Amino acid sequence: MIYPANRDDLTRPSDAAAGIEVTDAFERFSQRNDIFTRAMWDEQVKSKHSERFFNSYRMDATPRRGDGFSQRDFALRNAAWLISDVMTNRHADQGRREGFQAAISDDTPVAPKALEIDDPEKMSSEIKRVAAFFGADLCGITELDARWLYIARVDTRDMSEAPSDLPEGMTSVIVLGHEMDKDLVATYPSALAGAATGREYSHEASVVMQVAGYIRNLGYRAVPSMNDTALVIPYAIKAGLGEYARNQMVITPDFGPRLRFSKIFTDLPLAHDLPRPLGVRAFCDICTKCADACPVKALPYGPPSTETANVSAIKGVRKWTSDAEKCFSFWAKLSTDCAICMRVCPFNRDYSRLRDRLWLKLALSPLRRFALWLDRKRGGRVKPSAWWGGED
Repeated sequence: MIYPANRDDLTRPSDAAAGIEVTDAFERFSQRNDIFTRAMWDEQVKSKHSERFFNSYRMDATPRRGDGFSQRDFALRNAAWLISDVMTNRHADQGRREGFQAAISDDTPVAPKALEIDDPEKMSSEIKRVAAFFGADLCGITELDARWLYIARVDTRDMSEAPSDLPEGMTSVIVLGHEMDKDLVATYPSALAGAATGREYSHEASVVMQVAGYIRNLGYRAVPSMNDTALVIPYAIKAGLGEYARNQMVITPDFGPRLRFSKIFTDLPLAHDLPRPLGVRAFCDICTKCADACPVKALPYGPPSTETANVSAIKGVRKWTSDAEKCFSFWAKLSTDCAICMRVCPFNRDYSRLRDRLWLKLALSPLRRFALWLDRKRGGRVKPSAWWGGED
């Protein structure tokens, strides 16, 4: 598939509403420079700690003293990742780590006769209903924007760049949101909390493949995707699911930052959602709770900028950008993922409760400083042993 050159089509009409500012220095991102991929080939990132980190997700986890890092904590985390791992590893002999460094292969053919679609708005509503049926917590739809596509995929046999799997003619991106367990998120950083991440990767693998299968049965192409193929955050924002925050996450009015995202590229005729700026940017301008709480100071202070700490950040986009090397180094030493920034985020709340919905209204209003003051004592770590029932 031939995409626009880096210098072409730098802006889109909906960028302003989405809070996206692309500069003349913009370059599309190579997934080979993603921090997790770099940890597999780049000596500046790869270390004995990173090797133990990856190995711990199999049977090589080394339990240690400390609440949340016992054998059963690692066991639950690794079990949560199991379905995702089975899907991811099925074509490893071809250098395809699907869902992470390559798009997910079609498991069903495209029906030879396409369903006639005369109302894209109605079809979009149908897709959202189907996504909810299969278990997605959020669903938004936006146009395919070549700026966010990776330059290439990664061949995991030698970590080299390989041609993208995305076929020509894709017109829309369906973005699915998957809520992470709030009780486990409250125990970050811990191996136990990592089960919240793993469960959603396993869950989203199932959901994204099933929704794509439904579309192919209608006679249209659909490429299911997780962390592969493209940056998902710009698509989620453009699809109206939320706004970008200082902690590098998408803040949604439904679940705050407590989500994983997946996506489907398709040529099914669909109507597109619009970005929904609610006021998260203005709140993040005055809030630094995530940056204050980061143990390795990987998160930025100050306003969004185009400065990048290393090659693991896209160039030429004005935004808050973390130091991915500092962040991953902490993950590697823990032998599990860290989401302290998610845990302490004032938007990480249970919006089924009236008081949290009322707080959200304050936070997204000119009374945001009062909302931040109300949040000053919230977001502390819950002991992982409490999740297990208070046992030591």
